[in-house]
Amino acid sequence: MTKARWFRLSVVLVPILMILLIIVYWDNVGTANFYLHTSFSRPHSSGAIPGIAEDEDWEALRDVDEFLAKLLTSSVKQNGSVSKKTEQPLVQGSSKPVASNLEENVRGYDWSTHDARASLDQEKLQVERQRTLREFCANSSFTFPTKERSFDDIPNYELNHLIVDDRHGIIYCYVPKVACTNWKRVMIVLSESLLDQGVPYRDPLDIPREHVHNTSTHLTFNKFWRRYGKFSRHLMKIKLKKYTKFLFVRDPFVRLISAFRSKFELENEEFYRRFAIPMLKLYSNHTNLPTSVSEAFGAGLKVSFSDFIQYLLDPRTEKMAPFNEHWRQVYRLCHPCQIDYDFIGKLETLDEDAAHLLQLLKVDRLLRFPPSYRNRTASSWEEDWFAKIPLPWRRQLYKLYEADFVLFGYPKPENLLKD
Repeated sequence: MTKARWFRLSVVLVPILMILLIIVYWDNVGTANFYLHTSFSRPHSSGAIPGIAEDEDWEALRDVDEFLAKLLTSSVKQNGSVSKKTEQPLVQGSSKPVASNLEENVRGYDWSTHDARASLDQEKLQVERQRTLREFCANSSFTFPTKERSFDDIPNYELNHLIVDDRHGIIYCYVPKVACTNWKRVMIVLSESLLDQGVPYRDPLDIPREHVHNTSTHLTFNKFWRRYGKFSRHLMKIKLKKYTKFLFVRDPFVRLISAFRSKFELENEEFYRRFAIPMLKLYSNHTNLPTSVSEAFGAGLKVSFSDFIQYLLDPRTEKMAPFNEHWRQVYRLCHPCQIDYDFIGKLETLDEDAAHLLQLLKVDRLLRFPPSYRNRTASSWEEDWFAKIPLPWRRQLYKLYEADFVLFGYPKPENLLKD
């Protein structure tokens, strides 16, 4: 009699537990847009998951994924119609942004119109950029640090630049000094991760800059461990397989010039104390420096571009701490040989690439990418900026950033590297 009762009880409890498991799993991975693809998404090779052998357990996980895919497909169709009703079409934003930050005041915005369709064959361009990246990632004769490691070998703290939007199935790896402020604004609008008086932002330029760069605003991969524990890597891989992944890059030397301009030519208290004071002491032989950046600028004490390059080349720098994200190499921020990106944009073609990407993501009716800065650091400035940098330093600097040049198809700056 006892056995019969246990059997009946198990018949009732097992389905309930399965339903709870599905609900938890579904909530972790993403709901209505879990299987939302763009036409250019491709599956990834999953690789091994730490702590799970490549045998029956791994097969069971795959079976669960396949089961959930079938189960959720019908729900996605139903929720898709709901999403279309709730998402509002594009709202024309204010005619210009609120200038609340010194950096944005200095830069200004370019509000001239651009015809994205008339300039580039975007599909061919993407094929070429992805081909170049894959070829050099697969080329055993081309080496650089961390190239050969697997996705599982990447520490969680190095995944902090991968922003996830579960509502639309998008992952964006942000690269500082490559229009990342505005792309973060776009991700906030799409994911509805920030509210203004209880209502999600709809115009990217309405979002204050201080909120854009607040890490609590975004869901990033490095936060998965706290939320999902030992299942975090498995969930990351599912999202990498199902979601559309993109990044934007820039000529590496021009990016360095841009970083120097914004962090050391403008008054920035944090960067003055963390970086400028040590640079001025080490490379300009200054002592008894002012404690505030305003006092230092008033006394004419500024880091030179030469000081900055010496700092980057100094082997002591990274023994103290990794490069700051504003001058850290893209391959260290976004792991392009471990993550198969679906879209590679470039700052040099930002307007065209942004318009094309928003169309591919099917969100171009919801928002427009904010206009670009009118006095953006240009590649034509390189020779002037590097004129006083000794040739051996330039060559060392190129070796330091060579992987970014090669992987993303930027030509070697021979004019700066020859006698």
